[in-house]
Amino acid sequence: MSTKTSSSNRPRPVVLVPACNRMLGHHPFHVAGKKYIDAVRLAGCIPLVVPAAQAAEVDELLDLADGFLLTGSASNVHPRHFGESVHDPSLPLDPVRDDWTLPMVRRALARGIPMFGICRGFQEVNVALGGSLHQAVHEQPGLADHRARAEAPVEVQYGLAHPVRVEAGGLLEQILGPGEFDVNSVHGQGIKRLATGLRVEATAPDGLVEAFTVTAAPAFNLCVQWHPEWQADVNPVSVKLFKAFGQACQAYRDRIRDGLEDRGT
Repeated sequence: MSTKTSSSNRPRPVVLVPACNRMLGHHPFHVAGKKYIDAVRLAGCIPLVVPAAQAAEVDELLDLADGFLLTGSASNVHPRHFGESVHDPSLPLDPVRDDWTLPMVRRALARGIPMFGICRGFQEVNVALGGSLHQAVHEQPGLADHRARAEAPVEVQYGLAHPVRVEAGGLLEQILGPGEFDVNSVHGQGIKRLATGLRVEATAPDGLVEAFTVTAAPAFNLCVQWHPEWQADVNPVSVKLFKAFGQACQAYRDRIRDGLEDRGT
């Protein structure tokens, strides 16, 4: 006899959220930004913050997951992952995060787990799949300075900075419709070489890639360079993005849990 239950009677989908690594005083801590946790809940899911994972734990953690949200961070992806040396040693890195999120990206995509990458997360996915990054976008001829002013109030730093143009025929157009919309801009790195198999979903006025999807992945995935989690509940674009992610996580949960239940009958 089948043990299927309705979606309304099930727990919310679980979304893995990677922690970053920080020294607080003399002690190492794992930390995750509250705004990302709030955004997962806006998506109708339960956030599960993951500290530094061991290689053997990647699939075990993904067994618990109905989604994977790669957060932004003050740190950059270490350039050794795309064959370069560090351009500016004063900028923070987080090699511990790199060491497990990059392989987890590949495994999550292969398993068809819905994924949403934001800022650093957007860059992680590109690097994990073989792409590279400009370590200083503002130093590249023809590209604008996409950094926020460090001395500005946080509301100004994360305020709308420039438009992005949605590419026709992609996932972003399905969610938001055609045209342009304004986004914030709080990043120093950006896409240099787009990994093979990625589809550009939106670009900035200077041509910098602002969103992409992995075309061969069997489930929802979207990576964006801006910060939709900032005051997401009052931003119509952000609400649509996180709701779409949440619906994909729910569909994955229902499909996988039903399969497990069916195999157990």
